[in-house]
Amino acid sequence: MNRIVKQDEFQLDRRALLAGSAALIVAASVPLGGRIAHAAAGPAAGADFEPNAFIRVGADGRIALVMRDAEMGQGIWTGASMLMAEELDVGLDQVTPEAAPPDDKLYANPLIGIQATGGSTAIRGDWESLRKAAAIARLALVQAAAKQWNVNAADCTVERGTVKHAASGQSAAYGSLVELATSAPLPQDAPLKDRKDWKLIGTPQKRVDTKHKVDGGVIYGVDVKLPGMKIGTLARCPVLGGKLVSVDEAPAMKVPGVRAVLKIDDAVAVVGDHYWAAKQGLEALDIKWDLGPNAGVNQAEIVRGHEEASKGEGIVARQEGDPEAAIKSAATKLEAVYQLPFLAHATLEPINCTVHVRPDAVEVWCGTQVPTRVQADAAKATGQPIEKVKVHNHLIGGGFGRRLEWEYAGITAAFAKQVDYPLKLIWSREEDIQQDRFRPYYYDRLSAGLDSEGRVIGWTHKVTGSSVLARWAPPGMRKNGIDPDAVECAEETPYDLSTLRVSWVRHEPPGVITAWWRGVGPAHNIFVVESFIDELAHAAKKDPLEFRRGLLAKNPRARAVLDLAAQKAGWGTALPQGVGRGIMVQHAFGSFLAVVCEAEVANGSEIRLRRLVAAMDCGQPINPDSVRAQVEGGLVFGLTAALYGEITLADGRVEQANFDTYQMLRMNEVPPIEVHMIDSTESPGGLGETGTAAAFPALANAVFAATGKRLRKLPLRLDEGSSG
Repeated sequence: MNRIVKQDEFQLDRRALLAGSAALIVAASVPLGGRIAHAAAGPAAGADFEPNAFIRVGADGRIALVMRDAEMGQGIWTGASMLMAEELDVGLDQVTPEAAPPDDKLYANPLIGIQATGGSTAIRGDWESLRKAAAIARLALVQAAAKQWNVNAADCTVERGTVKHAASGQSAAYGSLVELATSAPLPQDAPLKDRKDWKLIGTPQKRVDTKHKVDGGVIYGVDVKLPGMKIGTLARCPVLGGKLVSVDEAPAMKVPGVRAVLKIDDAVAVVGDHYWAAKQGLEALDIKWDLGPNAGVNQAEIVRGHEEASKGEGIVARQEGDPEAAIKSAATKLEAVYQLPFLAHATLEPINCTVHVRPDAVEVWCGTQVPTRVQADAAKATGQPIEKVKVHNHLIGGGFGRRLEWEYAGITAAFAKQVDYPLKLIWSREEDIQQDRFRPYYYDRLSAGLDSEGRVIGWTHKVTGSSVLARWAPPGMRKNGIDPDAVECAEETPYDLSTLRVSWVRHEPPGVITAWWRGVGPAHNIFVVESFIDELAHAAKKDPLEFRRGLLAKNPRARAVLDLAAQKAGWGTALPQGVGRGIMVQHAFGSFLAVVCEAEVANGSEIRLRRLVAAMDCGQPINPDSVRAQVEGGLVFGLTAALYGEITLADGRVEQANFDTYQMLRMNEVPPIEVHMIDSTESPGGLGETGTAAAFPALANAVFAATGKRLRKLPLRLDEGSSG
């Protein structure tokens, strides 16, 4: 098992982008053939072999994989290590992953264009580049051995990092070849292995980080300890846009262990020898706020704003034919409005950041999906040049898009520059939820028409919601003003819908900042599309499975996962009274997924989960264990939101504060989950967000099957009149 390098053993920082898998694709060249130079005069004696930005082989035989992707529980460090180990011909246990330093030129995700982890793009971005990097390194080391032995490199083989020449009986470990490989010209290219020769890719492997998560060897951001460090917690103005008016420091300073009360424009931090002192000190304060222009914002106003905006024309994302005319002439017409709420991230590890500001440098310790943005924000807050800011990136205790934001680095740095010691700030759970940046509220209008034989002859879908991309990465917006994330999986569905229009109305609600959330655009649109498809199936008096199959004749991969999930779930077999099965299928993040959900409705309104069966075609799986784990985890995450997830505002303040009011799915509520995989040779698709997107409609359709009530609003509540 690999040793996971503790994050205080190296530096890391980066920045990022993420707009879902299709939102912003920027060409990024990866310098695979360009050696990492240590000195202009050439390699120093004893220098490591660094043929590219990702691989470092030491003379002692240690092999490091420099990871551009952040590890936040999704298993990317294991998957990426498998890719590298496969082409380098070493064991997975011989590879040590390390977090990369911030550098968009070296470590940009080729699907995104900058160094960022999100949108289920990590393996898709690593698939070619990491294997090619390892293949070039392997060839360079083999050529070094062949030169030393005066033999043909093609006659050499490699096993677990040892080059062998069978005819002469000679062998050399990689470490012994470092000096020769470093001084020789670097190959500009190298062939990749044939699939039949793979030893690791496609095989189940244990996670490289599990052992050290168990024994405490992994240091998360919240665990950072530095000499002389103090710990603080903070209160920001509870209404977005408000400011600090005044605070009397005296009550906090009377609390044992409190060392300082610090202030910035919209927040107060209390610093102590430990978190408990800081928390008690903060609670002792009487803070006066100017609540600003959003003090009167409430949820009903936000919903009305979306409803009114949705009546607008919208920007057309895709149009085929004249769907209005087709619907007008249809034998059966359906209209529906679907709504999805604001959602918090509620990661297990709350937001935290440690900053040490010195006269000539700044250091930052945190877990981030966008280290360069953290670096830039800390530089801005402290007035230091960006090259003077070091960011140490840590494993993350849950990202879900929250760590694609970076404001916490600037906030911590603004406080830290007021003291001369390292300052760790930890957001309380309440502060973490109420000061989150939320998944957008969506208000969607749909209409469709069926002919006399129950076939779809027209379809319209208008999405109304805010644009994360316009704030987060404006260049990703289309020239016509469309946010591609907002319509992803709506403008292109798996189905053969030949007459349709998909449009988008941008509406920015007051009092909140919207952000990426696990599943981004697809999680919203797949719920709407798959629920409405289910409505059409029932209107056509057809079985929901067969109705979908009829629309998937041109999409064999989608049809295959749909059939597999239905077969494994026993679709069509009898169920007890009050129990229903819901089915859905999607093509999102480059993968195909179908899910059948069995749910029971008890006492008229209590939704209980009974069973989930998923069928996945993610292209070539790297680690089948990770595929199953990601689908299972995504489904649980999505079911949590489907049953409980909702952020609401009153008087400008977020009403939910902790897990009593922002509930999580509990262990006893999680049903058995089966994940079946289709063997595929296609390029890998994404995994981390697929299950989340699938959970919403699978459950909603199951509830309809059990009750006959169509729930068009999340979270699913049978007792609140949310049925259509």
